[in-house]
Amino acid sequence: QVQLVESGGGLVQPGGSLRLSCAASGISFSFYVMGWYRQAPGKQRELVAAIARDGNTNYADSVKGRFTISRDNAKKMVVLQMNSLKPEDTAVYYCNARLMSNDYWGQGTQVTVSS
Repeated sequence: QVQLVESGGGLVQPGGSLRLSCAASGISFSFYVMGWYRQAPGKQRELVAAIARDGNTNYADSVKGRFTISRDNAKKMVVLQMNSLKPEDTAVYYCNARLMSNDYWGQGTQVTVSS
């Protein structure tokens, strides 16, 4: 059974930081492209950041320079470090694991940036 379990969301003031973690089980983690997506109310889900098996990363333009994605294949974890958070970063953040036709999602974690 595949499970992706996110943690680390919460309420933070503008300019603050949060660290999201995703623990994976039931997959050969090191082979998967791991990503973080987000969905704000009334908007489509969008890619925030992704990291390939070789460590190559891809970021949405809106988060470049502020967010960093990393992975630990031994621990089967992917982390999203979010700095200089803005109110427009408010959304539910989802962990994703993708390999060819296999596409798995976590349950999501809420991030709210507000003063």
